Amino acid sequence: MSIINISHAEVTTFILVGMPGLEYAHIWISIPISSMYLIALLGNCTILFIIKTEPSLHEPMYYFLSILTLSDMGLSFSSLPTMLRIFLFKASEISANACFAQQFFIHGFTALESSVLLIMSFDRFLAIHNPLRYSSILTTLRVAQIGIVCFFKSFLLVLPFPFTLRMLKYCEKRQLSHSYCLHQDVMKLACSDNQIDVIYGFFGALCLMVDFMLIAVSYILIFKTVLGIASQKEQLKALNTCVSHICAVIIFYLPIINLAIVHHFVQHVSPLFNVLMANILLLVPPLMNPIVYCVKTRQIRVKVVAKLCQKQIY
Repeated sequence: MSIINISHAEVTTFILVGMPGLEYAHIWISIPISSMYLIALLGNCTILFIIKTEPSLHEPMYYFLSILTLSDMGLSFSSLPTMLRIFLFKASEISANACFAQQFFIHGFTALESSVLLIMSFDRFLAIHNPLRYSSILTTLRVAQIGIVCFFKSFLLVLPFPFTLRMLKYCEKRQLSHSYCLHQDVMKLACSDNQIDVIYGFFGALCLMVDFMLIAVSYILIFKTVLGIASQKEQLKALNTCVSHICAVIIFYLPIINLAIVHHFVQHVSPLFNVLMANILLLVPPLMNPIVYCVKTRQIRVKVVAKLCQKQIY
């Protein structure tokens, strides 16, 4: 801590937590966590490689999947340094500036993933509702423009976070609730007025909920369109193209909704449960999305198997 003036000492470092009550087992816990990171990295790199090298996958749906994959990797790399430091090296301290930077990237990539999932739901609706004009509406240039807009919109949304947090004063409390820094977690430690952070943090959370509601609206329209298809076989075929995306939406939003409910409506919850839910929020989507898309999307599954068989032959 550094002395700011005669009567005020300001915190310049925060303390992150691993698994409360299981500190003795942190080295063993690091093994599954490290394995999840490696599998997520391998899976997401595989998805990107397959989409890049296969001309048949150069379509809007797979371009959006590439952006989703990049956001998953960004989310993983944003939390990786502090989690590994805690579980491998028992180093729980983080400087204030590093903490502010980490929460910016975590919230930025979370917002980006939410935006991409929303765009992918519109993509599925357009492909089912108007298949003849699908390719002419979603051209490669338009997909690139949408991706750039999503990126800037997501990171501009959370850009004020590190600056508003930096303006706050932190006196004695410096124990955070998770293995990485989050805006809502850091602002609670402030001993000065954090009303601006509370309001803007609520606005950021509201934007995620708006994305989720618009995804729900998209699927209502999709189901309405599918019910208008005469052939049951064609109905199932149309719905099957949405299964991977529905799984990705559930994997991403379910931990967020659970964590929000626990924070606002459940009292005296175990700190271990909070940490587990927060870690699931960042670990599971990057791990599961490549698996879901490889298993449920035939085009990607076929290309991955073909690449593996080709390597075995050589």
